[in-house]
Amino acid sequence: MNSSADHGGRVDQGRESRAGGAEVGGAGSVRAAAPAFGGLRALAGCGGCAAKAPPDVVALLADVAASASRATGVPGVLVGLEPADDAAVYALDAERALVATVDFFPPIVDDPSDYGAIAAANALSDVYAMGGVPAFALAVSGFPDSVPAEVIESVARAAARVVADCGALVLGGHTIRCREPVFGLCAFGFVDPRRVWRKSGARPGDALVLSKPLGTGILVSSARPAAVGAAVAAMRETNRVAAERLRALAVGPSAVTDVTGFGLAGHAAEMAGLSGVQLRIEAARVPLLEGALAAAREGVRTSAHRRPARDAAAPVVVGAAVEPALHALLHDPQTSGGLLAAVPPGAVEALLDAGFVAIGEVAKGSARVEFH
Repeated sequence: MNSSADHGGRVDQGRESRAGGAEVGGAGSVRAAAPAFGGLRALAGCGGCAAKAPPDVVALLADVAASASRATGVPGVLVGLEPADDAAVYALDAERALVATVDFFPPIVDDPSDYGAIAAANALSDVYAMGGVPAFALAVSGFPDSVPAEVIESVARAAARVVADCGALVLGGHTIRCREPVFGLCAFGFVDPRRVWRKSGARPGDALVLSKPLGTGILVSSARPAAVGAAVAAMRETNRVAAERLRALAVGPSAVTDVTGFGLAGHAAEMAGLSGVQLRIEAARVPLLEGALAAAREGVRTSAHRRPARDAAAPVVVGAAVEPALHALLHDPQTSGGLLAAVPPGAVEALLDAGFVAIGEVAKGSARVEFH
């Protein structure tokens, strides 16, 4: 694994001090003493997918990259930035296409094994959301000098186990030193070029299904051990089984995306906007993690909830009958969330035992999301 980091808690000769205390290095230089390690979360501000940049900033960066690369019409490019999706897809031949994505974030929990496993599950989710099967990954990480080597090792080992459980391999990566810990993967997989799933294909008459309950952001923010434990269990779970069940349908999904940092409302808005349809979702049918609604009713919110509202891909309308706590959960940033899929109504029954819940339907009309 490529690395420009010194994970032993040391500071390179001549490096600027960022902490109190110092020690003499080679050639008489002064080196800053590494600060004491107080846990991963203490080193991070906004953790998990709540750290994701807002939709308008993501769209701006995608537009800049698209205008510079001019990939539209390039042979082999099946999915790029026009429009952007959950991953890039590049055709290798008539039967195989490469799915490529990158995802990393600051720690959402203190336990290094949980952090690594959650980050890996979250990164692989984009491959699954495109209809792909993971093949290999490269680790992307950065840690302050204060983080002990055994903590970093635990993060990496847990991530590698999740990748292996999904039938893939970690083949390398890159590590730097930075003030805030970050970890994730560049994940790669393969998909049949004729069966690529996109956000943009939802059709009127489709049923909307969701494979995981919401609430990870608010539960982690509550800082209650039982609540955090429920969130961790959900975040460690990959979307492998959900994707396999969608691939097994006689008539596949018309649109798929994974629900992460923009919450269900934000990712549904992307699907509605790119598909040019209305998504009508029954808020009371949206599955929630145990304890999430109670925490939301007590006023628990994430830092993402406290940020000013930014432009979404399509208007989101929440009916007056939806209570404020549930409203908050519809926007709750999910880390390693489930798959949101638009499927033929007759396919819903075959998905229920894989954890999917029917939450609404796709309708004709101007692009928007309605929660009622």
